[in-house]
Amino acid sequence: MLLLGACAGWSLITAAAHDGRPEGMLLAVLAVAAGYATGRVSGALLPVAAPCAGAVVGLALAAALPGLSPGPWYAAPPGHAGATAALLTLTAGAACCAAWATAVPALRLGLGALACATVPAGVALGSAAGCVAGAAVLLCSLAAGSARGRGPWLTGPALAAGVVAATIWALAAGALPDGLAGALEGRFPAHRVQQWRDALRLAGRNSGLGVGPGRFGELSRITPRTPLSDGRPHSAPLQQAAEQGVIGVFLLVAVFCWVLYALWRTPRPTPVALTAGAALTALAALASVSNALSFTTVTAGAGLLAGWATARPWAGDALAPGR
Repeated sequence: MLLLGACAGWSLITAAAHDGRPEGMLLAVLAVAAGYATGRVSGALLPVAAPCAGAVVGLALAAALPGLSPGPWYAAPPGHAGATAALLTLTAGAACCAAWATAVPALRLGLGALACATVPAGVALGSAAGCVAGAAVLLCSLAAGSARGRGPWLTGPALAAGVVAATIWALAAGALPDGLAGALEGRFPAHRVQQWRDALRLAGRNSGLGVGPGRFGELSRITPRTPLSDGRPHSAPLQQAAEQGVIGVFLLVAVFCWVLYALWRTPRPTPVALTAGAALTALAALASVSNALSFTTVTAGAGLLAGWATARPWAGDALAPGR
């Protein structure tokens, strides 16, 4: 909660310094906090039913986008591909967590089938990223069943997410070899890499406080020439760097690292913790190359999954020795 409070406070400071609009960041912080609190409570009371229901709702929301667009522009911006992939990833994680939490074989099989449904759903929705991310979460969850310790299993995916973010940063800075840079650029829309470079340019000129929350679209050279732009660089680390400076990036990384630490310490079974870690790491990788975190449904869903995976079931408390 201290880290989330710091994120909200820093967004207000940078907004005051540059006449920015912190509403989007404040809404994201509120969604994560509300989702996490709800996940902790519902996970304590219903450790299987709560993530199962969440997986069903997540799959329905992924299918409903882009028709699902409640609230102001910062709650559901244009360009829903990142949100669809993120919701499919969180759905696979929630279903796998519910499957590992139950001891009923038939129910575990059904929840496993629900998790597997995210892969063909990604194909049907035209989300290649969601299909790949969902499959990756499924494979990690299967491997988690034989895991002995949590530390290395959580460190590996975290390093993978860091490599993705560092690669995107290096691509924007022009630090990659020409062959590799050309291959990566071909994987994204023509204007996407230009937006990343624009964000890095703004970050270099305003490394302390950034240009202010919500101001990338105003100051970008590329956004006005990009049709149907939502005024974002479609990369959470680069957007934080451009709009809130180095401290904004540090706070974003700190929140992610704290979630992994909480999963390492959680009393839930190891497969549940590692599955949630894999899903949230996949979400972090998607956020590095899309606007997934700009959608309230995604940030709230991430908080819910973290809450379910770190909740302490009340039955376990009642049976714990010395309590």
